[in-house]
Amino acid sequence: MAEGELKDMEQFFDDLSDSFSGTEPEVHKTSVVGLFLRHMILAYSKLSFSQVFKLYTALQQYFQNGEKKTVEDADMELTNREEGERKMEKEELDVSIREEEVSCSGPLSQKQAEFFLSQQASLLKNDETKALTPASLQKELNNLLKFNPDFAEAHYLSYLNNLRVQDVFSSTHSLLHYFDRLILTGAESKSNGEEGYGRSLRYAALNLAALHCRFGHYQQAELALQEAIRIAQESNDHVCLQHCLSWLYVLGQKRSDSYVLLEHSVKKAVHFGLPYLASLGIQSLVQQRAFAGKTANKLMDALKDSDLLHWKHSLSELIDISIAQKTAIWRLYGRSTMALQQAQMLLSMNSLESVNAGVQQNNTESFAVALCHLAELHAEQGCFAAASEVLKHLKERFPPNSQHAQLWMLCDQKIQFDRAMNDGKYHLADSLVTGITALNSIEGVYRKAIVLQAQNQMSEAHKLLQKLLIHCQKIRNTEMVISVLLSVAELYWRSSSPTIALPVLLQALALSKEYRLQYLASETVLNLAFAQLILGIPEQALSLLHMAIEPILADGAVLDKGRAMFLVAKCQVASAASYDPLKKAEALEAAIENLNEAKNYFAKVDCKEQIRDVVYFQARLYHTLGKTQERNRCAMLFRQLHQELPSHGVPLINHL
Repeated sequence: MAEGELKDMEQFFDDLSDSFSGTEPEVHKTSVVGLFLRHMILAYSKLSFSQVFKLYTALQQYFQNGEKKTVEDADMELTNREEGERKMEKEELDVSIREEEVSCSGPLSQKQAEFFLSQQASLLKNDETKALTPASLQKELNNLLKFNPDFAEAHYLSYLNNLRVQDVFSSTHSLLHYFDRLILTGAESKSNGEEGYGRSLRYAALNLAALHCRFGHYQQAELALQEAIRIAQESNDHVCLQHCLSWLYVLGQKRSDSYVLLEHSVKKAVHFGLPYLASLGIQSLVQQRAFAGKTANKLMDALKDSDLLHWKHSLSELIDISIAQKTAIWRLYGRSTMALQQAQMLLSMNSLESVNAGVQQNNTESFAVALCHLAELHAEQGCFAAASEVLKHLKERFPPNSQHAQLWMLCDQKIQFDRAMNDGKYHLADSLVTGITALNSIEGVYRKAIVLQAQNQMSEAHKLLQKLLIHCQKIRNTEMVISVLLSVAELYWRSSSPTIALPVLLQALALSKEYRLQYLASETVLNLAFAQLILGIPEQALSLLHMAIEPILADGAVLDKGRAMFLVAKCQVASAASYDPLKKAEALEAAIENLNEAKNYFAKVDCKEQIRDVVYFQARLYHTLGKTQERNRCAMLFRQLHQELPSHGVPLINHL
């Protein structure tokens, strides 16, 4: 056949059909060989002319490769070489043939190709690290498509592969090709009649909308979504319309009335028996209500209802998302202990040990989110070694080229930034701002303003914070609005204008109370107490501190615990000014105890600038109490740190 012409192959398949005819056929139809031959004839009959020609070309190539190998083997036997050399050369030949087989030089069968595609798609969803690298996978797909360009599933996997590397052009190209091939091959219309053609069109538009939304092209996404809705309405496809409704919410979630769409979507999804979509809707509704400041107990009740749906329908992926969502909500409300518990629950549900290929390995986004929260929570408590271990594990689980790597990259940069700021290395913190901005522009601008403020560039920091405040108010990012207001207030009192800081702090307190952001509310109260201390009313400041200190000591970061204790000590000293000598000495002793506690907290996060302020203050107090030895020890520590760190005026200490 290979040495002849195309008609010889056609003749071979015609003769095969005759082997079943007659009273005593050569092969029985129901035998193993008969079933195989019938399967082969059927597959051949389905091929188009171009595919028949490609099959013949592949057959010729296969024959020539085999012949060449036979000739080479014969030549090798004839040559009089040493035994060792001949053996080594044969191994090299085997390796080259093996590599040729792996790189799909010959066409894969339909079943082999389908298995390869389903396996890679499953790995991309559940454990991206075990899938082929983007370049290798694309090479394999190109080889598959070279033999069969109408293989729709290969185009879809190519689309998923291009999404991994954020290639908007290639992913759009592959997605359009997938739906084109789906319509051309008639795969849909054969199973669903004429309805299949319209189904492909509306889902093509819906997928295109999702793709544009992922890359932030919201205008194009809206146009594609309108097209999908129009076709779905014409076909009366309620399932497709439900998906469109969910995406409408995603596109319009910044609008104040978007929750109406979401509630309607959840009701409809339950009505049409779409548990996955209904659960995602509940999760989104909970997220929106959390940002709107609803109470935690109501949100947890809603998540409990969605968890019942997950367990009932075995939606394991959504169980993970739900736990990750709970972790994020507890952190938003400033309950770090509860957040830690939820993150560890997710990790204990999905063991980090490697499992069999058949078992779902959870390398999903929710897993990455939980681990990032865990790293940040450890860093806040000064456990930097534990945080770096978590980040190291994240880097192994989600390599830099994977789609969820941006989560740990941002987390790592933020932890490094905080450590540099604590250590007084502002130049290092400034260099990290670029990386943070690339991953999250709002966070990057905020951190840049903090660095400028620390470097005493007050006017530049103020301009940046004002721009950021307007932007965050526009996009309704309440958490960042409060953080910016606190930074603006700090900027005012550092510029010796505490009276201007008070209305800003009261605005921040009103917002944090309204949105139930307990941790930010406590931080705002600390700032208010500090402003009152500067204004000369320490008794009022001390009573305010008693309100705020409990949640900070229970759930706060180590740095904030240190600041709170330092402020308590300052207020105690300021209040003791009017006391009689005996009572004053007791108050100063209590203040020294609090300063020791503050110093221990600052030492945990290696915050040398704050330690310097504490030992200076302690030296002054010991001097007042006449404890010369302790005073000298603190004075020596202060001198060492003062020489090491940049010197700028310490607010309030000079005032006192």
